[in-house]
Amino acid sequence: MRDVPQSKPAAPSPRATSSGTRKRPISGAVPAVGHADGLELSLDYLQAQSEDEQCRSNKKLCSPSTSIVQHRDFSPSLSDSGRARISDARASSSSLASEERPIARDLYDPDDNAWPKMPRPRHARLADNKSRHSPRTRSQRAPQRNHCFFPEEPPSVTEMIRQPETRPISPEQLVAEVKGIYAGLVMIESKCIEYDSSQETKQLSQEQFQALIALHRSVLHEHHDFFLASQHPSASEALRRLASKHAMPARMWRHGIHSFLELLRHKLPESMEHMLTFIYTAYSMMTLLYDTVPAFEDTWIECLGDLGRYRMAIEDDDITDRETWTEVSRYWYSKASDKSPMAGRLYHHLAILAQPNALQQLYFYAKSLCVPIPFPSARESVMTLFDPLLNGSAQRPHAVDAAFVRVHGIFFSGKAKEQLESSMKEFLSLLDGRIGSIHSSWLEAGYYVGISLCCLLMGFGAEHNVLMQALAKQQDDEEEDDGPTTEPESNPDEDFEQALRFAMKTQDIVLRRWGDKNTLSCIHTTLVFMLRMSQLPAAMSHLEDEYPWKLTSFMLNYLLNTIKTDPRIDAEEFPGPGKKGDKPVPLPEDYALRGLLFAEDFFPKGWFQNERLDETDRYLEAASKTLERQERILWIGRRIADSGRWLTWDKVACRFGVTSKYDIELEGLPDDDKD
Repeated sequence: MRDVPQSKPAAPSPRATSSGTRKRPISGAVPAVGHADGLELSLDYLQAQSEDEQCRSNKKLCSPSTSIVQHRDFSPSLSDSGRARISDARASSSSLASEERPIARDLYDPDDNAWPKMPRPRHARLADNKSRHSPRTRSQRAPQRNHCFFPEEPPSVTEMIRQPETRPISPEQLVAEVKGIYAGLVMIESKCIEYDSSQETKQLSQEQFQALIALHRSVLHEHHDFFLASQHPSASEALRRLASKHAMPARMWRHGIHSFLELLRHKLPESMEHMLTFIYTAYSMMTLLYDTVPAFEDTWIECLGDLGRYRMAIEDDDITDRETWTEVSRYWYSKASDKSPMAGRLYHHLAILAQPNALQQLYFYAKSLCVPIPFPSARESVMTLFDPLLNGSAQRPHAVDAAFVRVHGIFFSGKAKEQLESSMKEFLSLLDGRIGSIHSSWLEAGYYVGISLCCLLMGFGAEHNVLMQALAKQQDDEEEDDGPTTEPESNPDEDFEQALRFAMKTQDIVLRRWGDKNTLSCIHTTLVFMLRMSQLPAAMSHLEDEYPWKLTSFMLNYLLNTIKTDPRIDAEEFPGPGKKGDKPVPLPEDYALRGLLFAEDFFPKGWFQNERLDETDRYLEAASKTLERQERILWIGRRIADSGRWLTWDKVACRFGVTSKYDIELEGLPDDDKD
């Protein structure tokens, strides 16, 4: 189990954990809770089926099935602790209301489960022998031979049991155990639902807070027992599927954790100490489930990220604690996004954690809307980033970053359009100096800028956007498998035209610094976007006349002349590791591009499956990264040039060029660069 960082209580900051902007870890409706719901019917059916199968397989008469709690050697059963927890839950419930409900199952009984008899120590046996005989005088004792003492019984030592005796668990016993656990779970869960909804407007005492914590702790423990039993190695496939079929992880999060956390959050600051206590309790339980129930690992990871984000959000006094929990939450969300790179809600959560880095926040919010599974709630959350910049009421980031984010905010929201031209001019006038002043730090900022511009051109995933329509049309054609169909004409709106001019002017400034290796990450991400658009005629028709093709050819030829290795650009195969058999080491911007709609088919299968790379190693900028970026950019340029419609490739001279349509005169370039 992972250690939970400890922190002292602090003032609340509930904004980041608003219930309206969060996504539960399991999608879909949670079934109604009750003793006669579908899960109990399934358990009854499984129990009857298991008993019938055992009767048919046994020549002897089949004895009635009994609860597994009568067998002391059932490994996942936590009946003793379960009974104690239900008792605690009933006690805590009575402190909130006088009503008590009968317990739905009998759990561990010490009288029914006696410990096996162990060999007794020699001194205990000798003591018993002495106690059974009356004392004798020295003259009455038997004479000793050769001064050696021979006891009446041979000496013995305590024998160590090599392995506890275990008995195989039968299917009907396992079903009975799950059924018993579920009955207790439903009873406590119904109490949680009742009290979480009824206490919202009431003033709670310290004793009532403690009783609610005990109640929710009990339901977490019951869920833990249920998962252990239903996922037991001896469980049938049908029994294993029950937890997912009836959304048990979602019920655990919703009724056992989230609703109570929201209740505590709305009662801050009085509930601060209790909220801290419960967050640590829930975090410990989730780490335990992460280690012991791998079937729902993705859910546990996201829940751990959510709990870390709650802990971060309520910490305002101790900046160290806040940063610690921010890193904890970011670790789990990043781990979850590795497993589900197309889920937008995870990038939304990472955007909240990116404060106060406005540029990184913009990238994450934009990505959460431009993936195959977008997160619509991000359209509301992103305004917490845009509104302060549009109103001038927040602490501004660097002027370049503030202007860039403000431009996106105006296009996204339609507000403060009078600031659009001035904001675009401010950003474009300061960008070149910003790149030159922060040097290698712009490698990270560069791919944030590049990807954000691509998402801006896609209208932040809006369905009416012309590029999104082209992407959706191709996906529909591939699913129908009837070949390409005639694409309807789409007319871009004025916002798209303005956004396109802004994006291409930004690209022009970056490309003119082709000798600066710190611009390569931005160039790389935008070329990945253009490669994808070049495969969609309906999309490319809106981009081709504005993109700086000739500047791109100059940049590509410069890389060809300066790269220190022989670039692999002629082959269609993606340029992977240099040596055969080596594991791929993705570039930092590869992780940023992963999951985006325009990069779905760009990376080869298994490109991100390098278990030797941890979270910190991904973003190390070794000298080899520059060579990899140069080769990747040249390879993409070569693929675009294969069509011969925009870039061209001279096989004899081994140089890039452009078609006559884009062979225009460029200003501000030295003569040697024009050749």
